[in-house]
Amino acid sequence: MSGLQCLASENIWFDKHRYDEAETRFYEGANGPSTQSYQSSSHAGGDQELISRMKSLELENHSLHKVVEDMRAALQKLESRVGMLEKNPGAIPRAMAAPVQQVKVENGDEEDDDIDLFGSDEEDDAEAARIKQERVDAYAAKKAKKPVLIAKSSILLDVKPWDDETDMAKLEECVRSVQADGLLWGASKLVPVGYGIKKLQINCVVEDDKVGTDMLEEEITKFEDYVQSVDVAAFNKI
Repeated sequence: MSGLQCLASENIWFDKHRYDEAETRFYEGANGPSTQSYQSSSHAGGDQELISRMKSLELENHSLHKVVEDMRAALQKLESRVGMLEKNPGAIPRAMAAPVQQVKVENGDEEDDDIDLFGSDEEDDAEAARIKQERVDAYAAKKAKKPVLIAKSSILLDVKPWDDETDMAKLEECVRSVQADGLLWGASKLVPVGYGIKKLQINCVVEDDKVGTDMLEEEITKFEDYVQSVDVAAFNKI
């Protein structure tokens, strides 16, 4: 049999692709999974990590949302208290020194910084009322100690006799005999009127709430043996 005939009777070269596939499977089994399988596994691991991070972000977002709500509530309460203080300035000292409450906001297993809020409105209202009453009492006490201003007037009277024979010394004695609470007689002098007649010009100081000019004229003219008339020559507030 010739060499060409021997080659023609063999079929191993025609099945070469089968041997190549068998060889590939052999090396894959020896060296681990193929590159495509490894890439698929890596991709699956990346997805799992992404999902885990998304869940963590959702928890953190929920916690931050709670913090924002608490801070918003605290801000509304603070605005309400500021409005109250503007309407009632007397409560400001108390509001500035009011005790604070601490609100703790949990974020996972950790705690954020404390948020300071003012105390209750009822306590501040009671304290503001107390401070206002103390100020009213202090003002009343100060006013009570202050001396009361008494309104006084200086009056100059002209007391005319009947004639030139009237005893002017006796006339003045009669005038000064008029006494009353709030009346103080002062200096006097005789002023010529005419025909040898002189009138008594006398000064007095009176408390306006106690003594009036009508009362003085009425009392002095009672001495009708000496007094003809009484006139107010000058009237000045002191």
